Amino acid sequence: MTWYKNRIFLGAIVLIIGISIYFIFTISANSPAHGDTPPEKQAALTVNIEVPRQQNLPRQINANGNIAPWQEAIVSSEADGLRLAEIYVNVGDRVGKDQLLARFDPETVAADLAQAEAALAEALANKDEASTNAQRARQLKNTGALSELQIDQYLAADKTARARVQQAKAQVQYQRLRMEKTRVLAPDDGIISSRSATVGHVANRGNELFRLIRQERLEWRAELTAAELPLLKPGMSAVLRTTAGTELTGRIRALAPSLDLQTRNAIVYVDITPTQQQQLGVKAGMFAQGTFHVGEISALTVSQSALVSREGFHYLFAVNDAGNVSEIKVEIGQLYQGRFEILTGLQPDMRIVTSGASFLNHGERVRVNPLPTGETAQ
Repeated sequence: MTWYKNRIFLGAIVLIIGISIYFIFTISANSPAHGDTPPEKQAALTVNIEVPRQQNLPRQINANGNIAPWQEAIVSSEADGLRLAEIYVNVGDRVGKDQLLARFDPETVAADLAQAEAALAEALANKDEASTNAQRARQLKNTGALSELQIDQYLAADKTARARVQQAKAQVQYQRLRMEKTRVLAPDDGIISSRSATVGHVANRGNELFRLIRQERLEWRAELTAAELPLLKPGMSAVLRTTAGTELTGRIRALAPSLDLQTRNAIVYVDITPTQQQQLGVKAGMFAQGTFHVGEISALTVSQSALVSREGFHYLFAVNDAGNVSEIKVEIGQLYQGRFEILTGLQPDMRIVTSGASFLNHGERVRVNPLPTGETAQ
């Protein structure tokens, strides 16, 4: 029995040795012999390439901002304690200077005016009487018919009567002015932007009734940094694009004399022509992006299709003579006519992949189509 077990054990050892020899020979047959060259890496895909182009680009400053009224006039109540009887305009109406916008009930003012005129008539009558008495007192001054005290009283009464006439005239003038203020007039040409006036409301002096965009003029208030501000000056043009998709032009009217303490930005005021804003439906309160053109710069550019964005960074793929690609991290500038300005990371003699770059990885091999006619890799 012991002999039988030993035979089984020896058979198992021989089987294990045979399997090990088989695997050793199999691996050796599939491995390249010493000194052989590994198989060449296959090309990932066929690509088009270009060389960077040196070109003059318009130097631009991009900015954001809101469209606002050039000036907004507040039309307030100048009458006190009067009931608003009529309103003649609404939001969006175009008005002319001195046009009637609203009217207060004039009955109370008319009664006060009549009372003031009656008081003036009484004061004039008292003045005439006092003046006559004062004249007689002067004539009798040297006759001894009147004492000095009586003469002084008549003269004082004359002065008092004259003063009361002036007071009554001022009161009449005040009431007439109140009567004029029952008519609310437009201070300038423009368009009504808001209305808080309500028929029947008893207004106090200073209460806002309307807001008026003067002369219908709008402006774009662009926010720029302190470094960008010195590049601009009044009279420069700007191209604006609103959130509604409209594009219009403007011209710088003024630069803010100081920066905002919170944002450290300055406001640039750009006039928008009324003709454009009416044709394109531009409204106050719209947000707009704009571009200022401040000259030209020479820069290296590549096609927009060559740029690859990954994880917030921008890359290009350059091809060497062997057809291998290298990933290059770059910093981009402006986009102009389908080409990106490359600020850093690019050399003028590089051959850049322009098609299929987003499918490539660093070190991969590609097949290269010939350069377009007229372009040569340096």
